[in-house]
Amino acid sequence: MTEVTPLRAPLPVRTSRLVLRTYAESDLDALLAYYSDPDVARFLLEEPWTAEDAETQLARRMTRTGVDEPGSALALVVEHEGTVVGDVSLWTTGDTVSRGEVGWVFNPAYTGRGFATEALRSLLGIAFDHYRMHRVVAQLDARNDRSAKLCERVGLKREGHLRADWWSKGEWTDTLVYGMLAREWQRP
Repeated sequence: MTEVTPLRAPLPVRTSRLVLRTYAESDLDALLAYYSDPDVARFLLEEPWTAEDAETQLARRMTRTGVDEPGSALALVVEHEGTVVGDVSLWTTGDTVSRGEVGWVFNPAYTGRGFATEALRSLLGIAFDHYRMHRVVAQLDARNDRSAKLCERVGLKREGHLRADWWSKGEWTDTLVYGMLAREWQRP
């Protein structure tokens, strides 16, 4: 199979209520506010952030501006009315840019308003419409019911439940795998 060079995603992406944009240094305090929350970090692979962690992560994410080769990523802040409410990411998996994985984290102060659904749909649109990905997956802690429901709302199909496959924060945890193929993608 010959790979097509992907198109550069037009950024920022605007939805009816949100702006998805690349990271800026001014995002530091907003990110620290929710990533330092133990309830937010519960299902993440890392512990709650310290101020030093936030600086390191922000610097790393500021370099993730597009999917153009294996190992590349697109990391976006999600804003509502000028306030950072969360973030979403798309990265390649394997040795190709035709397969990707998505992830997200939202400030609990802004959950329940459909922002995560709107942002993830936009990110899937970028993956399939702009980067021409063949397949996108999401892997999550099986105890994270809210993220599982989000996957289902946006049309990702549950493909697997891996039992005690990931050692995280002192315990073996289960992983849910959700996926979508390009032919299944339906623009909102």
